[in-house]
Amino acid sequence: MFQHFADTRTAQGRVRFLMGGAGTAQSGVVLIAEGQGWQRQERFGSLDEAALALALDSRVPQALYVQALDDLHRQLAFFGQHGFGQHGFGQRGAA
Repeated sequence: MFQHFADTRTAQGRVRFLMGGAGTAQSGVVLIAEGQGWQRQERFGSLDEAALALALDSRVPQALYVQALDDLHRQLAFFGQHGFGQHGFGQRGAA
C-alpha cells in the first residue's frame, strides 16, 4: 500500500510523492504530478529517481518544482532520510 509522503499544491499544479513499504511488493515511490493540460503518474525505485524525473519534465513549472522539492525536504527532515540523497542529489548544498 502506498501512502502520501509529500503533497504540494500551487496555482500551477500539484505534485505528490507516495511511498511504498520497503521490502514489500509495493516498495518504491510513485510520483503523481499534474497541471493545466498535463499529468504524470509513474513508479520509481527511490525518491532520488522520482525527484530527478520531476526535474527533467519540461511541463513542470519551475516554481512548482521548487516548492515540491522544498516540501519534500521538509518531510524528510521530519520523518528521516528514507534513502533519499544516497548519491547527493537530494542533499541540500550538494553539487
